[in-house]
Amino acid sequence: MCVNVVLRGRGDRAMFRAMRAPDTAQDTLAGPDSGPDFRHVRHWIFDLDNTLYDAHCGVFAQIEQRMTDYVANFTGLARDEARALQKSLYRQHGTTLNGMMKLHGIAPDEYLNFVHDIDLSPLSPDAALTAAVTRLPGQRTIFTNGCRHHAARILSRIGLDHLFEAIWDIRTIGFTPKPNAAAYETVVAASGLAPDAAAMFDDIPHNLLAARGLGMTTVWLNTGSDFSDGGPQVAACNGHIDHETDNLTAFLHAIRI
Repeated sequence: MCVNVVLRGRGDRAMFRAMRAPDTAQDTLAGPDSGPDFRHVRHWIFDLDNTLYDAHCGVFAQIEQRMTDYVANFTGLARDEARALQKSLYRQHGTTLNGMMKLHGIAPDEYLNFVHDIDLSPLSPDAALTAAVTRLPGQRTIFTNGCRHHAARILSRIGLDHLFEAIWDIRTIGFTPKPNAAAYETVVAASGLAPDAAAMFDDIPHNLLAARGLGMTTVWLNTGSDFSDGGPQVAACNGHIDHETDNLTAFLHAIRI
């Protein structure tokens, strides 16, 4: 089943795609005015960066630059070499921070404060997204590999700070980042949520693997940016991504809840 819906949102065209076959005859027979069926969901888990704001606004690009700056300053490498090392650490350890902690024993607070010291002026409240998140029934949670302070700043800037009950950041998951399965298991155990009544939204496909393995409904926000790590990752995640969209706001407004 593939559903393509033209709606006005952050882009001119919003694409919805069911990545897995429908589970029920009811979904198969849904009428043209029926969106994806999320009536079973009572726990809404959102990634933060490049998911709750436009991935092309330059905010995460600032974080990436400061990650490279930190690695360069710490190691003494030239910037292009530091960039290559930073990317290698990310691929091998889930986050640059995790790799720097394991291999170099850095202080995580110093790193987090440095890389998240960025300009948030490109961000502003989005009334349509606020309305879309507001209508979701049940518990809403942020699950990020960033830090709580950064998440709070972002949510305040985009006007969503009053809509989330909890922020699961890199500290509260014991510095074991997504996509490590242990991070998801920590969130599930500590929050008491039922995975089969949960939906997770993320812009990075492999961050949805463990979530689907636990029984969550998964939604990949395909931003088309360099940070989404699509392409081969999507193929590797085949069967673990339930839905794909390029417009979170339109998707949330369209789902059945």
